[in-house]
Amino acid sequence: MRAAFYISDGTAITSEVFGHALLSLFPTEFEHDTISFVETKEKALEAKAIINKAAKRTGEPPLVFHTFVNNDIREIIDSCEGVIYNFLEHFVAPLEKELKIEAKPKAHRTHSIHENSYDYRIDAVNYSLANDDGSNVTNYAHADVILVGVSRSGKTPTSLYLALQYGIKAANYPFIDDDMDELSLPDFLKPHKKKLFGLTIDATRLMDIRDGRMSNSKYASARQCRMEVREVEKLYKKEKIPFLNTTKLSVEEITAKILSKTGLQRYKY
Repeated sequence: MRAAFYISDGTAITSEVFGHALLSLFPTEFEHDTISFVETKEKALEAKAIINKAAKRTGEPPLVFHTFVNNDIREIIDSCEGVIYNFLEHFVAPLEKELKIEAKPKAHRTHSIHENSYDYRIDAVNYSLANDDGSNVTNYAHADVILVGVSRSGKTPTSLYLALQYGIKAANYPFIDDDMDELSLPDFLKPHKKKLFGLTIDATRLMDIRDGRMSNSKYASARQCRMEVREVEKLYKKEKIPFLNTTKLSVEEITAKILSKTGLQRYKY
C-alpha cells in the first residue's frame, strides 16, 4: 500500500486537508501518517528517516504533503526518498504578484490561539454542550441555530461540529416517543422558529443505530423508527422548517449543507 505523509512545523491540519482532498480523487487505498510540529532540524531528520523507512518497506516512494515555512527544515524534508508536494510553493509567488505584497510566512499562523475566530469557537462549544438534547430550553435566544429531530438522527455531533469548526452556537432539541401522538412545535420553540433546522434519517438506518444502543427495545423497533421519522417529516413540512436527510452524509457534509441553506456566518479563520 502506498504511504502518504502529511507534515508541518505546525498542526499539519492544512497539509492533511489538502492532501486528503487530492488523494480522495483516486480509487485506491493509502497508508496515512501525520507528523506535526516538526520545528527543528533534529525533528526534520527524524521525520525524514520515517519517510525513508516507509519507502524501503513498501518499495514505493511515499507521497509527502507539507506546508513548511522554514527553509532549512523544508530542505531536509525535500531531500527524503518521497515524492514532495509543497502547497505553499505553488501558490505564494502568484499571489505575491497579484497582491503586490511580499508574503511573510510564520509558523502556527493558520491554526493557533491567536486566530480572530478562537474565542467565538470556544464560546460556541460551551454553548452547544450546555444546550444539548433539550437540556436548557430557556436559553434559545442566544442560539444561532436550533437543530431538531428524532433521537439518533445526528443532532449532537452536528451541533458540536458547527461550534468547534465554525464558531456557531448550535442548540438541539429531540422529539421523543411521548411527543408523537399529536406532534407539534413546543411553545418554547415557536418564538425561535426561524432558527430551527430539522434533521431526519431513513428508518432502517435509524433502527440499526438504535439497536446498537438499546437492542430488542421498542425504541429500536422498525415500527417505532418508521413512525417517528414519518411524524417529524410531516411536522417539518407543515411548519415549513428546512430539513436534511442525514442517512448517507458525514458530519462534515451535514454541517456544510446546513451552512449553505441557512447562510450562517462562519468564524473559522
